[in-house]
Amino acid sequence: MDFWPEFLATSWGKEFVAGGIGGVAGIVSGYPLDTLRIRQQHSTSGSAINVLRSIMSNGGPAALYRGMGAPLASVTFQNAIVFQTNAVLCRAFDPSATDNRPPSYKAVALGGFGTGALQSLILTPVELVKIRLQLQDLGSSTHTDLSSSRPGPMQVAKNIFKTEGYKGLYRGLTITMLRDAPSHCFYFWTYEFMREKLHPGCRKSGQETLRTMLVAGGLAGVASWVCCYPLDVVKTRLQAQSKFTFQKYSGIVDCFYKSVKEEGYSVLWRGLGTAIARAFVVNGAIFSAYELSLRCLSNNGGFHAENTI
Repeated sequence: MDFWPEFLATSWGKEFVAGGIGGVAGIVSGYPLDTLRIRQQHSTSGSAINVLRSIMSNGGPAALYRGMGAPLASVTFQNAIVFQTNAVLCRAFDPSATDNRPPSYKAVALGGFGTGALQSLILTPVELVKIRLQLQDLGSSTHTDLSSSRPGPMQVAKNIFKTEGYKGLYRGLTITMLRDAPSHCFYFWTYEFMREKLHPGCRKSGQETLRTMLVAGGLAGVASWVCCYPLDVVKTRLQAQSKFTFQKYSGIVDCFYKSVKEEGYSVLWRGLGTAIARAFVVNGAIFSAYELSLRCLSNNGGFHAENTI
């Protein structure tokens, strides 16, 4: 009965709930662009317009949201864990940090690195299911293990577990961890650095404007994607494979080698424009929702009307 009031009274509780709200805002705002990015990475045509036309002609607007149930169902918990873990690790790396003295930039970077590595354990199965769903319309042999009746997230997850076990659900864990540890390092560091540059003193006062949150969050998302994008391309291709279909790639290095050999180095950056556009929108929404929720839960009064722009 008293769990939630007591939980929300702690900094852990506030950070957890605010992180979850931010995650939902990010998924809803950027999922169509994420579907477009995944299709670009898996296709031989890098044109976003051509891929979008193909998606719309084969599945209509609803196809842009196919597979959203998997990340949306888990994203509240996942993002809550990410933001709470980052806050805890930042305080651990900089014990002198308090409400009035923010963690050092070094602590923020180290906390982000650790957060990215840990959250890969949650993210890998979710992204595996999401990628399989987003690639259904391609009709390639890599998805013959899926039902032709367009199975939902739970059905796809059950199918993977039934045929490949726990190991199948964690296909791509290594590449996900290699991607997420450095990207989260850049992610949180860039946000803290940019919010201070855009609104000097806000790291201590916590009173930056909504515009600062949106821009700093958007730039943090862009930085995190640019630093790790080739790894994301490889991850997508590895997770698109199934145990019972033709294994084009035997591992991370093999995927890098064959992809570059067959399609050139540009393949490692295919879909980057779409990813950057999505990253700016999504992470601007995530950090804004997180900061606003945290203020509401902390009863800090939120924004004054004149300070919201």
